[in-house]
Amino acid sequence: MKMLVTGAAGFIGFHVSERLLAAGHQVVGIDNLNDYYDVRLKQARLDRLTPHPQFRFEKMELADRAAIADLFAREGFARVIHLGAQAGVRYSLDNPHAYADANLVGHLNILEGCRHHQVGHLLYASSSSVYGLNRKTPFSTADSVDHPVSLYAATKKANELMSHSYAHLYGLPVTGLRFFTVYGPWGRPDMALFKFAKAILEGKPIDVYNYGDMRRDFTYIDDIAEAVVRLTDVIPQPNPDWTVESGTPADSSAPYRVYNIGNSQPVALIDFIRTLEGALGVPAQMNLLPLQPGDVLETSADTAALEAAIGFKPSTTLAHGLAQFVAWYRGLYAQPA
Repeated sequence: MKMLVTGAAGFIGFHVSERLLAAGHQVVGIDNLNDYYDVRLKQARLDRLTPHPQFRFEKMELADRAAIADLFAREGFARVIHLGAQAGVRYSLDNPHAYADANLVGHLNILEGCRHHQVGHLLYASSSSVYGLNRKTPFSTADSVDHPVSLYAATKKANELMSHSYAHLYGLPVTGLRFFTVYGPWGRPDMALFKFAKAILEGKPIDVYNYGDMRRDFTYIDDIAEAVVRLTDVIPQPNPDWTVESGTPADSSAPYRVYNIGNSQPVALIDFIRTLEGALGVPAQMNLLPLQPGDVLETSADTAALEAAIGFKPSTTLAHGLAQFVAWYRGLYAQPA
């Protein structure tokens, strides 16, 4: 099939594109290659994709309504995997309009393209951050997600609502993917793992928020990509028995579903750092700080619905995943072992 992957030069988009190409699909990738983080890393990811004869890249802004409309009119996509967005919780505190442009206007443009050109299935990136002030763990897609604690999270919840409206109005099959703290090779430099590894290897202290008293459901990138690719053919069907009163927020009388994609094994931040120290062979100097605005204390995924849908759930151990990341990091940045 011909598939569109937005954010193809991004962390998850790159890995998903690789898997789709390996499975024999044709992939058109788009990305705006912005400078939110090092563009050279984005280009290095693209350099691994572009030699493939079934891959084609177009530099494009999600918020460019005319360009997105033209792309859909030209290509005739069977599936769309919408992973492009303005990422980052903390960046949203200072640059809110970037999130409105990419995550709200951009998502609407993708929905419109899918609506007008009979796309068979739209899968899009949501986030575990939508759970916000929720305290019951593990987080379930049956839970309400009405209290986000960052604008980034609010835009992701808005994406889910926008998608449901298009599923209801136009019968567009849509699947939301709530990713939980994704890590691994080719990861983002703005995320904790990358920052920690760089600082530790340079002998610099790392900032550890809430004095390390946080837990995260760290999910290895290969598990994320595997789940996304498997879900491309799990096309949501309307549930005729669903009602607002008796159904869950993850289901609908429209062709709409939401899944958690997480490892279901939350790890204390201090334990994460200790495991990383072991993989690097270097001790960390820690600068213990209070909780930052926009942060949550714990994330943990209930993935029962995902496993039922695709017969798979993320399970890569943290020790293995961090070892893979460290090997990649040392190789890319020529760090001695």
